[in-house]
Amino acid sequence: MQTNQTPLTLSTPAASDSKLRLKGDLLLLLTAIIWGSAFVVQRVAAPSAGVFLFNGTRFLLAAIVLLPLTRLQWKLNRQQLGWAALAGTLLFVASALQQAGLMTTSAGNAGFITGLYVVIVPLLMVVLWKERLRWNAWVAAVLAAVGIFYLSAGGSLQLARGDALELVGAFVWALHVMLLGRVAKRVNLVQFSAAQFLACGLLHLSAGFLLEQARWQAILDSGWAIAYTGIFSVGVGFTLQVFGQRYAPPNDAALILSLEAVCAALGGFIFLEERFVGVQWLGCFLVLAAILLAQLPPDFRFPWRANR
Repeated sequence: MQTNQTPLTLSTPAASDSKLRLKGDLLLLLTAIIWGSAFVVQRVAAPSAGVFLFNGTRFLLAAIVLLPLTRLQWKLNRQQLGWAALAGTLLFVASALQQAGLMTTSAGNAGFITGLYVVIVPLLMVVLWKERLRWNAWVAAVLAAVGIFYLSAGGSLQLARGDALELVGAFVWALHVMLLGRVAKRVNLVQFSAAQFLACGLLHLSAGFLLEQARWQAILDSGWAIAYTGIFSVGVGFTLQVFGQRYAPPNDAALILSLEAVCAALGGFIFLEERFVGVQWLGCFLVLAAILLAQLPPDFRFPWRANR
């Protein structure tokens, strides 16, 4: 791990070493599995503590869980703390927009529109970073978006008022993925994760006390859901995301993390006896195909073009 005295610059992380890239991709895959399982837990628990108070307590719990791993030593410099605060703010804004949108749109619409960040990330990389992406990155992004559409919306999308909020939230999720891709190589990852969780949790609690009625009994009733999602979904999941993005480029991260929707759907199928229609199975297949397509090496040639 690099020392924290290294100046933070906005250079694109190198991912030329295929083994390190594979390591990052596997960490992101584990993240998607953990996040998908959290959907099942939250659906069963149906937390009544209020969106902001629920999120605030679980993000703060995640920060507390990581504290022993930091050895209570904060070696992030002022600039790095600023990036951690920005990451936490992006987390807060994205999750708040997602929950606000869900008040006036369906879960299927929300899942699909939020999943559009797999397309937004490469677009922003080209616009903001002037990067040139290979053809398979573009095809994989579009393929994943179509797969999420089939999986989340069942192939039928009826736009609602909250969809605009979900779309703005998708851009914020994309910015969060891109930010982590830029800073992951130059910070103490555990301390950075704890700092962003702390910032996000405090923002959620502040909004909760302002906009929701503080019902401590409801928070206690949702205690096991808060504990699971706080420790695993936030503490472990988002920390693995930071570690994974140390080695995997942002475009990889967006595609692999989109498997969250597949894992959530499969979790509902296995544990909640929810049934898939044929088009949802097709959506799962398209997302998996997109991720495999994105992993093609730069020198890959199709068999019919190998001799040209």
